[in-house]
Amino acid sequence: MSDTWVTLVGNAATGVDYRDTAAGGVARFRFAVTARFWDRQKESWADGHSSFYTVWARRSLATNLAGSVSIGEPLLVHGRLRVRDEEKDGQRRFSADIDALAVGHDLTRGTSAFRRVVRGDAPLTRRAVTEADNPADSHGDLSTEPVRTGDGR
Repeated sequence: MSDTWVTLVGNAATGVDYRDTAAGGVARFRFAVTARFWDRQKESWADGHSSFYTVWARRSLATNLAGSVSIGEPLLVHGRLRVRDEEKDGQRRFSADIDALAVGHDLTRGTSAFRRVVRGDAPLTRRAVTEADNPADSHGDLSTEPVRTGDGR
């Protein structure tokens, strides 16, 4: 059986739930994808039906998601589609999960500042990122200096 790979564009519908496990970090969040269409009668764009997915991430992707994604942010998610079929209380239910390979902010709808994580001997430290962490120079270019973890920053 071959895997079904998908790339979805949508919004984070929930916050990231991060947990440390013996095998490494695991994170999950709900992801909403809403179809847009041109309404000829109103002559404007309109929202269609929304589909919801549970996105799962492991190891470093899980850790980075926990420090980077908030509710409502526009994202792109790329990974394996997993459709689950369950029976609960006599009713058959289907749900769709994405085992994420990559997740990023949708730059067609905003800007983002990338900060490379350098892992040393110390465990990864999560902290809030402020504007001072990534100042723009006079040309608008953003700093690409990596953030070192484990040094209290």
